[in-house]
Amino acid sequence: MINGLYKVISKNDTEAVIELSDKKHSIFKAHFPLHPVLPGFTHFEIVAEVFGIEIESIKKAKFMSLITPKQILKYEKNKNKFRVLRDEEVVASFSL
Repeated sequence: MINGLYKVISKNDTEAVIELSDKKHSIFKAHFPLHPVLPGFTHFEIVAEVFGIEIESIKKAKFMSLITPKQILKYEKNKNKFRVLRDEEVVASFSL
């Protein structure tokens, strides 16, 4: 489902920076076809894939801003807690 959704710009054990694809990717049509946004659940799939972890449960999640195509996102990992930043602003956070 997320094949081709993003490309990794940089990555280490605690941080990954990605660039999202354009609005043609099918995931951006999931919520509002005329207003492409990234569904919140997709952050979990990206984290699992980029950091090579298996998600068994989500304890808490908060989504503060809409994410649109072509944006650059930074995923910060601190043990089982994650923050998603866009231009140094936290746009989502969750713990597993």
